[in-house]
Amino acid sequence: MSDISPTGTSSAARPESGRRLISADKVEGTAVYNRAGDRLGTIESIMIDKVSGRVAFAVMSFGGFLGLGENHHPLPWSVLDYDTTKGGYVVDLTREQLEGAPSYAAADNVDLSDTHGRRVYDYYKAQPFWLDVA
Repeated sequence: MSDISPTGTSSAARPESGRRLISADKVEGTAVYNRAGDRLGTIESIMIDKVSGRVAFAVMSFGGFLGLGENHHPLPWSVLDYDTTKGGYVVDLTREQLEGAPSYAAADNVDLSDTHGRRVYDYYKAQPFWLDVA
């Protein structure tokens, strides 16, 4: 059975399909909450390793007002859990932990494939995606 509709679009990309796969553009803009239910921020982008094809980071916007003073917080993809009741991702972080996490200004051009990316994985005590053996 094909997963491609007659219009050529994958049913996996349509949220109403109930399938497990989602396109990156649907993840962008999704809310991130902590376990207490507090909204922490929004997914701005997804970072994918070009070689392995694995999702490495979800970059979350946090702080600021109307986009000013906003920081980007790269989160290891493995620390996010999708909660269907919230329609967003949940992390085991407090607002204070997030404020102390590695981040960068929205205008900065940061290379997460170098030591900055390693610092992110170290901070969250997550197994780096490049060591993840599925």
